Amino acid sequence: MLVNNAGVLRDRMFVSLSEDDWDAVMRVHLKGHFCLANVLGRRWRDAAKEGRPVDARIINTSSGAGLQGSIGQSNYAAAKAGIAALTLVQAAEMARYGVTVNCLAPAARTAMTEGAMPELVKKPDSGFDAWDPANVAPIVVWLGSTLSREVTGCCFEAKGGELSIADGWRTGPVVDKGARWEPMELTAVVQELVAQAVPAQKVYGT
Repeated sequence: MLVNNAGVLRDRMFVSLSEDDWDAVMRVHLKGHFCLANVLGRRWRDAAKEGRPVDARIINTSSGAGLQGSIGQSNYAAAKAGIAALTLVQAAEMARYGVTVNCLAPAARTAMTEGAMPELVKKPDSGFDAWDPANVAPIVVWLGSTLSREVTGCCFEAKGGELSIADGWRTGPVVDKGARWEPMELTAVVQELVAQAVPAQKVYGT
C-alpha cells in the first residue's frame, strides 16, 4: 500500500501569486504524488507481467479545495484537482496489474489547517472532536486492506463521522445541432444548458 500524503501552502489571491508560489505547491502535491507511485507502479506492472500475483493499493490525498475550489488557494486547489484526475487515470490504467487507486479528501486538524483556519478546527472542550485526524484513519486503513479489492477510481470525502464519495465532473445536458454552431446562436443554447445542469457546489470562501 502506498499512501501519498504531503502538503504545503502558499496561499494568496490568484493575481498576487508568484511563479515560485505556484511551483512550490505543484512540486510538493502533484509531482510528489507522481514520483513514488511511478516507481512502485513499474514494479507492480513488471511483477504482474512475470505472472506473480499483485494485490496493491495506492491512496492519493486530494482536498475539498481540489473538488470545489477555494478562494485564495488557486495553486493548492489546482494541484489537488490534478490529484483527483490523476487518480482516475491511474485506476483505469493499473487495474490490469492488480492495483487499485483511490483518493481521499480529508477534513482534519493539521498544521496546515490550523494555520489557515485555526478557529474552525480548534479542539472542542467536550464532546466529539470532528476535526481529530484520527477520524480519517479508518477509511485509509480500509482502502489499504484486502476488503477494498473491488473499489477503485473513487474519491472519498471524510470528516469526523461523515463519509461520502465525491460526485466529480461528468458530461451533463447535451444539445446537438448536428452541424457547426454560429457564435450568435449560442446565447440561447448555453442558457438552456445552464438551466438544465446541476449547479456546482460553491467555492470555499464565497
